[in-house]
Amino acid sequence: MDGGMEAQYIRSHHTHEIRENQCTSALVKHIKAPVHLVWSLVRRFDQPQKYKPFVSRCIMKGDLGIGSVREVDVKSGLPATTSTERLELLNDEEHILGIKIVGGDHRLRNYSSIITVHPEIMDGRPGTMVIESFVVDVPDGNTKDETCYFVEALIRCNLKSLADVSERMDVQDQTEPINRY
Repeated sequence: MDGGMEAQYIRSHHTHEIRENQCTSALVKHIKAPVHLVWSLVRRFDQPQKYKPFVSRCIMKGDLGIGSVREVDVKSGLPATTSTERLELLNDEEHILGIKIVGGDHRLRNYSSIITVHPEIMDGRPGTMVIESFVVDVPDGNTKDETCYFVEALIRCNLKSLADVSERMDVQDQTEPINRY
């Protein structure tokens, strides 16, 4: 898919209101697996550890509806041990997931992200373009560039892992059930 479609999707779904002390960015990952399979992983707000390598455990508070909260334990090696995150948007028709961090022992204040999943054709086969955008406060003592670079590195790692897991599942012809709660 060309960059024009990426830009169109970003304009349509990834607009964040940005204050002066915040940074924002959008990252794109092309995955050689069909959209339904990738979405089956992304939409699982209750199981981010299925593809996010820094998550060791997730405990849900709520029914997986909008406004439900998850307590995420972070693996060692990052400057945090916990993160509390709220589900802001879940649209199974358009494949959009929105999350806001509402607590935790880290420096990501007023962090919110949107992930969209779009079908595309890659090498003549069904593939998926995933776009993840975010906005976050710049912590005292850091620059916008430093903050964006750090968050982008985490997202790149998550998206690479999402691609690896999705492509492996595609080869094994597996899909996560959407309605298993």
